[in-house]
Amino acid sequence: MTTHSLALNEAGRQRPVLDVTSPFSGEVVGRVVADDAVTIAAALRAARRAWQEFRRSTPFERKTLLFALADKLAGEAEPMAQLISAEVGKTIAEARNEVRRAQNTLRLSAEAAIVLHGEVLPCAVVAGAPDKVAQVSWQPAGVVGAITPFNYPLNLLCHKLGPAIAAGNAVVAKPSPKAPLAAARLAELAEEAGFPEGLFSVVHGGAEAAAVLASGDIDILSFTGGPQAGLALKNASGLVRCLMELGGNDPLIVLPDADLDRAADTAIAHRFEIAGQSCAAVKKLYLHDNIHDAMIERLTARIAEVVTGDPADAATVMGPVIDEAAAAEVERRMRKAAADGGRLLAGGTRRGTLVAPTLIDDVPASTDLVKSETFGPVLAVRRFTAIDTVIAEVDDSPYGLQAGIFTNDHALVRRLSRQLRVGGVMVNEGPDFRAENVPFGGIKSSGLGREGIHVTLREMSELKVVID
Repeated sequence: MTTHSLALNEAGRQRPVLDVTSPFSGEVVGRVVADDAVTIAAALRAARRAWQEFRRSTPFERKTLLFALADKLAGEAEPMAQLISAEVGKTIAEARNEVRRAQNTLRLSAEAAIVLHGEVLPCAVVAGAPDKVAQVSWQPAGVVGAITPFNYPLNLLCHKLGPAIAAGNAVVAKPSPKAPLAAARLAELAEEAGFPEGLFSVVHGGAEAAAVLASGDIDILSFTGGPQAGLALKNASGLVRCLMELGGNDPLIVLPDADLDRAADTAIAHRFEIAGQSCAAVKKLYLHDNIHDAMIERLTARIAEVVTGDPADAATVMGPVIDEAAAAEVERRMRKAAADGGRLLAGGTRRGTLVAPTLIDDVPASTDLVKSETFGPVLAVRRFTAIDTVIAEVDDSPYGLQAGIFTNDHALVRRLSRQLRVGGVMVNEGPDFRAENVPFGGIKSSGLGREGIHVTLREMSELKVVID
């Protein structure tokens, strides 16, 4: 993303026009106009006006709007997938899958709009208490500021937009400046679907725009991104409720009784999807010593089949990382891991933004590749004999998003599920598994609150009690 030129706003002030470039070719694939404090404040005022009306909408009306937007998105599924592939560098298959999931997210949000149920509680439950009844209900919270990353520019936005609208809120979204085009197009589709003016708008810019939005007139801040940025935005937002998904350093643990072929397939799929740029992707692969060599053999064979190149080519399995700086950082971490004692078994090279699918064995726990979250296509292997060692290492991490385990030992599944300090444990599955309607999020530096339509619906609502 680079500044291309200047545009004039309604008041005659100049605002930068930002180029959006393909991570693969470097070509400009679109442009957006950056917003400043004045235009962001105007968007928030429009959202507040829209919410004052929309807060009185019925669940049926909210559901109807979301279904209409999902239908509009379905009608433009292929152009949207091509747009995502161009701006993010996802393979066209990955981009099509994201558009499919985004439609599901909107439709499930629409259905959830009619099940935000309250309850009636008696007050006279102890001696001397008055014979009154409490009606507990969920009310629209107000204006949601939604800040999204580049890696899932459509579906992660829908995970914020869908529940927010279902709950009766307005949304002002700021996508990543590296991939803002899908969000901008979704806002256009929302207008075509009949969304009232101001109910959903998109503003553009980098960290400064995010800070302006977070400190503006919002009632909820929903952010997906890194821990440092999340903390800065949380501080900027003051007493506003914050929902934050802040990434992870997620383990996949393979035990001796596991289905090794399935475990290998999962490790490859969950690490190399979108070139390893997923918050819950397999960052650390723990292999028990008894099956280590057999798994390494399977992984090496499967990595050789991962075709890299042009994401628009249907034969491509893995595209580029988001930009040259990201690729250089992944390369630095790979080299340091090898210098620190890791054994490079496959890959280890890069060409521009294309990082070769990489397998490094015996990676030390202290090296950057596994010590902190690595956003790139590198599978780092840690060998173990005692499961206690793995539990201690995972729990010692500042992150706690999700973990995957492969075993059929039910007692061990129960133990790991209880002892691993993470937000989710996936059994005979990778840590990157997510269903749109299921709570998703982490603990420690991995976030605050949860996404997942039904839980987010309540996170984006206010509890009201009426006693009579």
